[in-house]
Amino acid sequence: MVNFNGTLHQNKTEILSIENRGYKYGDALFETLKVVHGKILFWEDHYFRLMSSMRILRMEIPMNFTMEFLEAEIIKTLEASELLKDTARIRFNVHRSEGGKYLPETNAIDYNIVVEKLDSDFYSLTEKPFSVELFKDFFVAPGLLSTLKTNNKVVNVLGSIYASENNFDNCLLLNTNKNIVEGLNGNLFLVKDTIIKTPPLEDGCLKGILRKQIIEIINHLEGYELVEASISPFELQKADELFLTNVIVGIQPITSYRKKEYTSNVSKILIDKLNMKVRLG
Repeated sequence: MVNFNGTLHQNKTEILSIENRGYKYGDALFETLKVVHGKILFWEDHYFRLMSSMRILRMEIPMNFTMEFLEAEIIKTLEASELLKDTARIRFNVHRSEGGKYLPETNAIDYNIVVEKLDSDFYSLTEKPFSVELFKDFFVAPGLLSTLKTNNKVVNVLGSIYASENNFDNCLLLNTNKNIVEGLNGNLFLVKDTIIKTPPLEDGCLKGILRKQIIEIINHLEGYELVEASISPFELQKADELFLTNVIVGIQPITSYRKKEYTSNVSKILIDKLNMKVRLG
C-alpha cells in the first residue's frame, strides 16, 4: 500500500512517472521512520529535520504540512496496510513536482509514504560478527548538503556493492579530507577509554536522528565524555569500541576492522538507556 499525496494506492508501480524529479535529478528527500504499534519514534525530530531540509533545498512547504497532518497520513497508511498494531519501517518521500530540467518549473512538492513490516518492537544488540572496511573508491564532500537525507546516495550504493563483493558487513565512508564520516547506513561512534567520539556535521556526516538521541544519552552518562571531532583512519586501530547508529537498528556494534577486534561494553549500556528513552518518550 502506498500513500501518494494523501490518496492510497494498492499498485505501487503506477504512481511515479518517468518525469519524476527524484528519479531524474535526485531532487528529493526522505525520512526513514520506525513506528511501534502506531507510535512514531522520535517523530518531532524527524519532522523538524524534514522541514529544515526542505527549506535548504528551496522546496515549498505546503500550509497543511503540520506535524499532526503528516502523522495522521502515516497512521492512515499503516492502518490501510494492516500494520497499525505491528512494528513497521516507514519511508516518507518528498520530491519537487515534475517540470523543468536542472532549473525546476515549480518548487511545489509531492509526497509518498511506503510501509514495511519489522520484526522487533524495541532495540537489541546482535551477537553476530560485524566486520567493516574503508570504502576508498569515492568520497563524501564535507558541508551542509551531505548532512541531508536526499536521494543522492550513489556513494552508499557503490560502497554496499563493494562490501558485498568482499564479504564485509558494512563500509566506512571517507570525506575528501580523508577523515571518516559515517557507515553506509548509520552514524559512527568511536570509544577510546572514557572518550566517545563522533564526526561533526561539518565533516559531511548525515544529521542522524539516532545520532542526536545517542549524543543526548552520552552527555548524561557518568564517566564518559562526548566529543564531536574528525576521526582519522589511524584512530580505528587504537579504539576500544566502534558502533553505528540508525533509527531502524538502533545500535550496531562493529566487531572487527582488519585485524583489530572490538568490545561492545558501551553499546550495551547505551542500548538499555535508548530503550528506556523510547518507552518514556
